[in-house]
Amino acid sequence: METNDQSQLDPRAVNATSVKAEDGNEESKEPETLNITAASSNPKMFTLPWNQPLAMWPDDLLVNLPRGISRHVVRFVRVGDDVYAMKEITRSVAEREYELLRRLRKLDLPTVTPIAVVTGRHDKDGNPLEAMLVTEHLKYSLPYRALFARNLRTDTAERLIDALAVLMVRLHLAGFYWGDVSLSNVLFLRDADAYSAFLVDAETGDLHANLTEGQREYDIDLARTNIIGELMDLSSGKLLPGDVDEVEVGNRLVDRYHSLWSALTDVETFNPDEMWKIEKRVNKLNELGFDVDELEVKTAADGTHVLVRPRVVDAGYASRKLMRLTGLDVQENQARRLLNDLDTYRASTWRQNEDLEVVATDWMREVYEPTVRMIPPEYRSQIEPAQFFHEVLDHRWFLAEHAGHDIPMAEAVQSYVKNVLPQYKLDKKAMKDINADADSGVIDDEFTYADDSARGQGAEGEGAEGDGAEGEGAAGEGDGYNPEDDPDAAVWSH
Repeated sequence: METNDQSQLDPRAVNATSVKAEDGNEESKEPETLNITAASSNPKMFTLPWNQPLAMWPDDLLVNLPRGISRHVVRFVRVGDDVYAMKEITRSVAEREYELLRRLRKLDLPTVTPIAVVTGRHDKDGNPLEAMLVTEHLKYSLPYRALFARNLRTDTAERLIDALAVLMVRLHLAGFYWGDVSLSNVLFLRDADAYSAFLVDAETGDLHANLTEGQREYDIDLARTNIIGELMDLSSGKLLPGDVDEVEVGNRLVDRYHSLWSALTDVETFNPDEMWKIEKRVNKLNELGFDVDELEVKTAADGTHVLVRPRVVDAGYASRKLMRLTGLDVQENQARRLLNDLDTYRASTWRQNEDLEVVATDWMREVYEPTVRMIPPEYRSQIEPAQFFHEVLDHRWFLAEHAGHDIPMAEAVQSYVKNVLPQYKLDKKAMKDINADADSGVIDDEFTYADDSARGQGAEGEGAEGDGAEGEGAAGEGDGYNPEDDPDAAVWSH
């Protein structure tokens, strides 16, 4: 991967991987034998049929996950106890994307996890095959098209845009120029009443020490254009609620991005007797979900004002606090909701004067763990425990409001499981329609257009989203779930 300022990059990024992508103009000869560079010790990685085109891999390796449109052949493959996304692309692109994803992960940015880059592939007759980029399936995630398949809240598009704005700001703060921002290149995780967004496709990206305003604005303008087009495509397929204004949603991204960027980077001017405003600024950033690790405070040239600017900010204020207290690793808004419930528990048990760490231990044992243990086995691969807990709290409040009195937690869980949980299944037809759309976008492999019956598999057996190596859904992962045992391959869209 080429950057304009390698010497100024964060050392964590510079030393992220042994794979160094070549200059596209000076590509060396393709390896004559199979070469796998892996960030995984999974031994079954080396037993896969690398000598076959990815589109022809056998059904018993594939995992049923929803996906979106992709230019490349992508499959989800079960490798031992893990599920990986395999993307078949040229060697230079595979190495470049693997290297860049490794660097972004070392910087603790929200991206899919790169597992391996596979080069030197040949078929049984010795003919060369494209290289492969392997990434880890992002558990519980959904591509945007699956989210719009059914059971939508009217503000879903706006919530996705808000999540994308946060992702773009975080990437830009780290010096990442995306170059191909769209909903298709993002995976979404439910995060309480919001969503968290994760980068899927880094093919066109580049990492710098800092981005210019022009680079950032180009990314923003491209994102707006792509999002409007994607929403119009959803609207033409009758997947978008009729009251959604696609242009307005695209403009919302621009507004949300600039608002958040300003909050994180602007210099504020105070009078010397207004230093309390520093704490106010930090509290505001905490409320947005960001920690402030370093502030620059200096006196202005006139000597009568103080200039304050955040120097180092990092996302995950609430999630890190919850991790310290309970060991739970959850999304930011989920963490905020759980911390609020912990505070409620602390007050209701008259323990405000006790150490929060002690109270948190009892809350985990008496409230959180008994609740999430009630997730039915068939749903444990589809909804995060923290999200389940959040939604049960919402449902409990609704029941109490309707009944006029408090509702026991166990009763609320039973009602939620019976009356709410089943509504979020995506049926077999919807899954097939989503994956049929994915087939239509592949332009680099003739096998994708072969008749399904001739290949012995339906559209459900494939997975991709956008142009990346991911596009995962919530079904078919973890807790011994076997997608072949579930013809409906349920996924969530809340």
